[in-house]
Amino acid sequence: MTYEYTGMRVLPFVSQECPLRVPKEPQNKVTVVLGAQWGDEGKGKVVDLLAMDADIVCRCQGGNNAGHTVVVDSVEYDFHLLPSGVLNKKAVSFIGNGVVIHLPGLFEEAEKNLQKGKGLQGWEERLKISDRAHLVFNFHQAVDGIQEQQRQQQEGKNLGTTKKGIGPAYSSKAARNGLRVCDLVSDFKVFEEKFRMLAEHFLTMYPKLNVDVDSELEQLKGLAERLRPLVTDGVYFMHRALTGPSKKILVEGANAALLDIDFGTYPFVTSSNCTVGGVCTGLGVPPSYVGRVYGVVKAYTTRVGVGAFPTEQDNETGELLQSRGREFGVTTGRRRRCGWLDLILVRYAHMVNGFTAIALTKLDILDTLPEIKVGVAYKVDGQSLPSFPANMDVLTRVSVDYETLPGWCCNTEAARSFEELPSQAQSYIRFIEDFLQVPVKWVGVGKSRESMIKLF
Repeated sequence: MTYEYTGMRVLPFVSQECPLRVPKEPQNKVTVVLGAQWGDEGKGKVVDLLAMDADIVCRCQGGNNAGHTVVVDSVEYDFHLLPSGVLNKKAVSFIGNGVVIHLPGLFEEAEKNLQKGKGLQGWEERLKISDRAHLVFNFHQAVDGIQEQQRQQQEGKNLGTTKKGIGPAYSSKAARNGLRVCDLVSDFKVFEEKFRMLAEHFLTMYPKLNVDVDSELEQLKGLAERLRPLVTDGVYFMHRALTGPSKKILVEGANAALLDIDFGTYPFVTSSNCTVGGVCTGLGVPPSYVGRVYGVVKAYTTRVGVGAFPTEQDNETGELLQSRGREFGVTTGRRRRCGWLDLILVRYAHMVNGFTAIALTKLDILDTLPEIKVGVAYKVDGQSLPSFPANMDVLTRVSVDYETLPGWCCNTEAARSFEELPSQAQSYIRFIEDFLQVPVKWVGVGKSRESMIKLF
């Protein structure tokens, strides 16, 4: 028999395996949907599909700079801050701590969608918001516009932000003078003091900033009462969901991999981590609880605003993709730039995110093209690049090697199985799978839920 010294007396130690030392698989894992290009890939439709039988649908980063369109019962809903899973009346929607929230925008968004159809009825009863989420104020949005104007004047180019105040709000968060949801629903006098200090901080930096502090405080005081019933401790909320009874938990990524603040085409990026790491930091989810990660890839490539775009087609092909795909931003209404599918870019997104499978959207937009090109390699000065370049000056100089595939020149919108697609469209999908070494799980050939063909 062995003995154990307790500091008081020696006790016999009975050898037995501690149950805590036996590795346990997580009870519930989160399923993640992420954009694999520059955004606008159709994530909302994939989320809507998966949200139909989800118990919880989460947003983990970004703000109302994101835009998802979901069509249900012929009604088109536009979401910016609300998780698009809010249309599922049996699911709880959760806005995590990594999201920055413009409260007037949140409630305005809900009201607009309520007027469109019955999908959003009772939304406040099924929405939870993390108490640790940071707030976007009107002066953040005004500063966003001033900064864009200054960039244009100083450098002759801007970043193409949505001017929704997202960057300045994340700047406040990083500078540690930001205000959070928990501040607003606590002692309002303390909140008011901090708010006035933050407003003064920006007024010092931008003397021409037009800020009506008293008016915004009055507005926020009223919104705080509407907000209070929705607020929860996000860490405990997610912990209970992950470790409690069996639940299907879905995470809806906003923006996309190439807009990620670390891995995107910096500086023409957003201000948050829209890759898989943002799920952990933006919700308080341990990495071991991340399950399937689905990458959403448009069958061609689009980009809003400025920045390098190697496969861009500033010609008739680009115009055709733009018009057939109705490529206008949900948030800003800006015309999207269009080009061929860039698989170097998507492979890079897979390296960062580790996609379980791909959802390929808007395949039907390619229906009229006699041949389709796919970007498969980058070169600079005739030399092949071994990886996706970090330096944007390099990316603007790349030439693209294309693989040319035959088009199918027929309508695919009625297809409801892989076998019903033209053989050339099937080959296009297989080419993507072979290049990425990732299976395609869904193929979108229209706007409705039913137009998402499930392959396996």
